[in-house]
Amino acid sequence: MKKLILLALFLTTIACQKKEQTEKTTVVADEHSYSKPELAVVKHLDLDIKVDFDTQTISGKASWLIDNISKGNEIIFDENTLNITKVTLGDDEKETKFELGKEEEFHGKPLHITIEPNTTKVNIYYSTTKDAVALQWLKPEQTADKKKPFLFSQGESVWSRTWIPCQDSPGIRFTYNAKVTVPKDLLAVMSALNPQKKNDTGVYTFKQDKAIPSYLMAIAVGDIEFQSIDNRTGVYAEPSMLKKSAWEFAELGKMVVAAEKLYGPYRWGRYDVLVLPPSFPYGGMENPNLTFLTPGVIAGDRSLTSLLAHELGHSWSGNLVTNATWDDIWLNEGFTTYVEHRIGEAIFGKKEFEMQNVITNKELTDNVAEYGDTSPDTRLKVSLTGRNPDDGISMIPYVKGYAFLRVIENAVGREKFDPFIKNYFDAHGFKSITTEDFVKYINENLIKGDKALADKIKLEDWIYKPGIPSNIVPVSSSDFDAIDKIQKSWRETGVTGLSKKITTTAEKQHFIDHLPADITAKEMEAIDKEFNFTKGGNFIIKRQWFVQAIRHQYKAANPAIEQFLIGISRTGSVMMLYKEMVKTPEGKVWAKEVFEKAKSGYHATTIQAVEDVLK
Repeated sequence: MKKLILLALFLTTIACQKKEQTEKTTVVADEHSYSKPELAVVKHLDLDIKVDFDTQTISGKASWLIDNISKGNEIIFDENTLNITKVTLGDDEKETKFELGKEEEFHGKPLHITIEPNTTKVNIYYSTTKDAVALQWLKPEQTADKKKPFLFSQGESVWSRTWIPCQDSPGIRFTYNAKVTVPKDLLAVMSALNPQKKNDTGVYTFKQDKAIPSYLMAIAVGDIEFQSIDNRTGVYAEPSMLKKSAWEFAELGKMVVAAEKLYGPYRWGRYDVLVLPPSFPYGGMENPNLTFLTPGVIAGDRSLTSLLAHELGHSWSGNLVTNATWDDIWLNEGFTTYVEHRIGEAIFGKKEFEMQNVITNKELTDNVAEYGDTSPDTRLKVSLTGRNPDDGISMIPYVKGYAFLRVIENAVGREKFDPFIKNYFDAHGFKSITTEDFVKYINENLIKGDKALADKIKLEDWIYKPGIPSNIVPVSSSDFDAIDKIQKSWRETGVTGLSKKITTTAEKQHFIDHLPADITAKEMEAIDKEFNFTKGGNFIIKRQWFVQAIRHQYKAANPAIEQFLIGISRTGSVMMLYKEMVKTPEGKVWAKEVFEKAKSGYHATTIQAVEDVLK
């Protein structure tokens, strides 16, 4: 028995060594990070910071537990615009040397820290500066309630290094604990399990025991309150937004259950959402445990909650299984768009699913046309070498990735594809993978050498070639067919009564997107009178309508367009309008005037994107 135990221990040791060696060899080079995780890599963060609204800075200590794999004398972190004051090693805080390297655009600087072969802990004392792209500091008047200041972060893609010194690559994962000190009248929340009410000290502690990449580190501080939806979902928002937000998201718990039925257990504990002020630059950000959302999703009629399905879907694709580099972003967004549509089908029915398929395919066609069908940026696996990785966050990885997964589903049937995706999430849970890892997995676990199936899927064409492959799944919607008939006849029959026939968000979007190319301003006015598009509360409908209003010189909508652009900072949406405005000399002048009024409320990434268009 003793020999058997010793033999078992020996074999276990060998197996662990092999596993460790395998893990070491799977490190992926990320050209957007200075870190060299194959030599020394972070494993856990203990963060102790103070949030100061007077100076608009975060300051404190980031204590990293590390694995000095090479037993070398250096570990490299990413930093961008931080003020590093001191670095120490271990619990005894032995001071050590550090050096900042040469700065590169988008990357910031490498932070070289001298360590010892047996170093397991590195403590970095630092503060942020006014140039921290990830941090948006809002004055009271920029918030919904206009009473107290607000702070939120946005780390994706490479901006976490502007508020925390870190190894800022999606291929590197770590757990974290945090202690955050804020003004006593404000609440702090993070991408972790969160407090549900303010305390008397202004000191809050957080724990994220699931390993996440740095871009999912997130913080928000403000006059925030919480309202529960069910036993594991709830809403955080400013007081004036709380009740309406909770009503809007009443089906959040049902969405979690629907996703679990498809793709397995939700593994993060709670799923809450935070409704942010209008300067948030995205529709949503899938921060673990706490999705950050634009207030634009609060339509007052629950018509835009599909955005929640997308962010929830990231709890499986993106947060659970993450792209190892930003070249592989489609693994996050394409899979999540697929999960979003499947959740939507489960909650809202097959007709809604069919309509969303048509809309998504149109977005794919439009985006490929905008780039050009031979553009390398229309590939799923892109090359962002030497570029801002935010360039990869276009609609292509979302909609082309979704179309590709629909091709696979169509080729093998849902009875095979659903278990395949669930097993894919299980096999790669809490890991970061490359496109090539996915290709290997699908070849081994679904295609399995079946040449006919491989030819039917055309995997190489979808992933590595530009444009839209010939085997895209045809889409149709009987509801949209009915609207297309209306579109052909309303000029003769008039528009009175159409708002009773075209009722859902998807139907209205389809109607607006397919208005006649030669529509007149007078006809636009008649449609607006019937549907009240210009003054309506639905963000998506207003955005699509305003694009048409700009295109067809419906100037009665100009004041509302201006207010729309001043009132939000959602990058993709404001860009749609600015791009349309600059198509005429008069429109470009107007765009510049509006931008000057709006930019003080925009996020830094939105400002940069708009400035590029207005050049």
